[in-house]
Amino acid sequence: MKIAVVGGGSTYTPELVDGFARLGSMVSELVLIDPAAERLEVVGQFARRIFARHGHPGRISWTGDLDAGVTDADAAVIQLRVGGQAARISDETFPLGEGCVGQETTGAGGLAKALRTVPVVLDVADRIRRRARPGAWIVDFTNPVGIVTRALLDAGHRAVGLCNVAIGFQRRFAGVFGVPPDKVVLDHVGLNHLTWERAAYVDGVDRLPQLLAQRLPELAAEVEIDQEVLRTAGSVPSYYLSYYYHHDRVVRAARDEPTRGERVAEIEATLLDMYRDPALVEKPALLGERGGAYYSEAAVGLLAALHGSSSPDVHSVNVRNNGFFRFLPDEAVVEVSARVGPDGPVPLPTAPVPPEMAGLIGHVSGYEDLALQAALRGGRPRVYRALLAHPLIAQHEKADALTDKLIAAGSQHLSWAP
Repeated sequence: MKIAVVGGGSTYTPELVDGFARLGSMVSELVLIDPAAERLEVVGQFARRIFARHGHPGRISWTGDLDAGVTDADAAVIQLRVGGQAARISDETFPLGEGCVGQETTGAGGLAKALRTVPVVLDVADRIRRRARPGAWIVDFTNPVGIVTRALLDAGHRAVGLCNVAIGFQRRFAGVFGVPPDKVVLDHVGLNHLTWERAAYVDGVDRLPQLLAQRLPELAAEVEIDQEVLRTAGSVPSYYLSYYYHHDRVVRAARDEPTRGERVAEIEATLLDMYRDPALVEKPALLGERGGAYYSEAAVGLLAALHGSSSPDVHSVNVRNNGFFRFLPDEAVVEVSARVGPDGPVPLPTAPVPPEMAGLIGHVSGYEDLALQAALRGGRPRVYRALLAHPLIAQHEKADALTDKLIAAGSQHLSWAP
């Protein structure tokens, strides 16, 4: 199985490579693709050392030529970041001036990222479709995953979106229960970066109520959301829900702290220096601070299931709604637990979500639809409309000011911007 990694020069990539080295016996060839030649060389050489350290027989190569890299691929992973960390830092800062959360995947920052990312990903996907093997899967790890996956599916690509939030909870719960991770099946529902764990089944028994009863303070602290929210919902929200449940508190704290993007930029510089060391043959502990915990295991497991190299297994993925939530249109993209095989993901059934979840999911899904239209067609009116629809903004004065700030900050990446 040949896998192409678009954005392979990322400091994330050794995490993915480590997963394939340990778990990816189906991989015969791994091609890292990135226009940043010097960076790609460093990451590529380190990737080869990781494979060698684990005795993996697969071949690793790298190239700046996208067309050559994806030719005859059986699957492609897209993990690119348009604009690099500088754009991320902008996403995390310009909304704060209007009293709104600054974050790269939600709110105004998330829209800015979607606008510059969707056109690039669609171009990459078109080239994959022309040159990869027929039926090749695209696994999207590029944020905002829900919007990007919707763009890919609307364009007719064989694509599925992946996030590491659910697998992190699965590993965390398995450790508490004292069982292997694959024994824990989550009822993971919502939209990308707007999800809740509503159940955690072990041998068919939901152990989440017990977990909430015994470890509520600990769980609340981990997701940075007050205990009363978890108690009321009877579920564990993703920490991304803190931007909704504690918006003003998050904004106040962000004004006094360096951005996450600034911290990541520092980590990346250090990691690249470490990767240059020919004696380094295993991913360093510092990579864990870069983010994306368990990303490799999620990606390897998903690709193995899609390729038929494992029995159909349950993964949390971004897929078409297709009736999963009755209050959303079928063409919307949702993030849910699904059984995955060579024919793709099939969502596991779940009970209807309560009104407070349904309302927020519906609100954000409506914004995502408008965000995609703005990304595809451009124009200030579409950007304003999407921002006005976002529940973290939803006021004319804020949406109007943020529209101009967003366009000014991202103009070099927006072909339609003045």
